[in-house]
Amino acid sequence: MCIRSFKRKYYCYKALGIIFGNRLAENHQKALISACGLCVIFIGIAGSLEQMFRIKDGVIFTSGVLVVVLSYAVGTLLGTVFDLEGKIEKFGEFLKNRAHRNNDNNFVTAFVVSSLTVCIGAMAVVGAVQDGIHNDVSILAAKSILDFVIIFILTASLGIGCAFSAIPVGLFQGSITLLAVFIEPILTTKALEYLSMTGSMLIFCVGINLVFGKKFEVANMLPVLLIAVLFAYVPSFD
Repeated sequence: MCIRSFKRKYYCYKALGIIFGNRLAENHQKALISACGLCVIFIGIAGSLEQMFRIKDGVIFTSGVLVVVLSYAVGTLLGTVFDLEGKIEKFGEFLKNRAHRNNDNNFVTAFVVSSLTVCIGAMAVVGAVQDGIHNDVSILAAKSILDFVIIFILTASLGIGCAFSAIPVGLFQGSITLLAVFIEPILTTKALEYLSMTGSMLIFCVGINLVFGKKFEVANMLPVLLIAVLFAYVPSFD
């Protein structure tokens, strides 16, 4: 299923890139990028606040704040040490050369932004696990529709580099599907909550980068997701 899904996504995204890549005037592209960024920012805010704020007996209280702080401190440090941002950008440069898009200055940015936007989140993890264990593709099917809409818009504004986000999406979801038997026991309710909360904050950072230029090295923050899941098994954080 994952291989077929990857092929469909790749050719669909590539078609979008060919049709819409660099077809808009520069001022139209900037306006669309800002609009996309604004939407991504609010999607990230909504997802993180949904997990952080709780209502009990009519009183609003917060949860998971310490998890967020520690996860981002430790995870970002690890990502920076291993220079994940640089490695992903180098892979983007490799794809740019293979695609013969050397004159496309937005290619790497488009690839990185779109890849992070569609890969981050609990939906990709849970959907891939359900596919691997129960052969249930309903979650991945719903995510594919969302991915299509997101990539459609991003491709129109950033260019054909977005089409190649199908590669990391296929690798990420495919790996989880293959390892689903081992991953499923780890995905407790609390682990998914922490994953969703920290992942939504990463999506917020992607939106900020779209609107205001690169302010966060989001790829260097990816280990945050793993650290957050690990905190779900620390009793003092219950």
